[in-house]
Amino acid sequence: MLPRPTRYRLQIMVQSVELLLDEAAEQRIRRQRELLAEAGLPGLGQGRRDGDTESHRPHITVAVARQIWPRIEQELDRLAFRPFPVRLGGVLVFGARRPILVRAVVPSEQLLAWHRRIHQVVEPCPDIPANLRPNQWTPHVTLARRVLPQRIGDAVAAVATDRDTTATVVGIRRWDGDQRRAWSVAEHG
Repeated sequence: MLPRPTRYRLQIMVQSVELLLDEAAEQRIRRQRELLAEAGLPGLGQGRRDGDTESHRPHITVAVARQIWPRIEQELDRLAFRPFPVRLGGVLVFGARRPILVRAVVPSEQLLAWHRRIHQVVEPCPDIPANLRPNQWTPHVTLARRVLPQRIGDAVAAVATDRDTTATVVGIRRWDGDQRRAWSVAEHG
């Protein structure tokens, strides 16, 4: 009998471009993550020993690639940015086997225009997921990953009492998942 092949899960860290929210909105999202933790659910950034809070800073991911080259980085640095409002909407669940709980971000002309602009800059980079391309993107802020399917109802109940609220996008950052570091690309004020 032949041995069963070992299954390895290759985890490739990503490079991303993200929209940052104002401090009040960040605090609201962090509070929702705390509510998930209080309910015994896997809120982002809870229970981490490595102090890596930057990767879990509330944000809206607008572009992802396996690699973002220096010339692309330079183009991102040249983007003229001004803060703009967004509306944080209802709670959504993405996926079935390893559900992700998110707070929707209601698409607006400004938000979609920034998404298209950033996508156009990053588009030459390798391995951009189809769900991050224009007309396929669902803007959101992640609250929790890998929620057990049988706990989805508890997770939604923990955060569903929050009403839709406005927020302001105050900057753009780059996240390097390989080096686990972030830096500002464009920030106002």
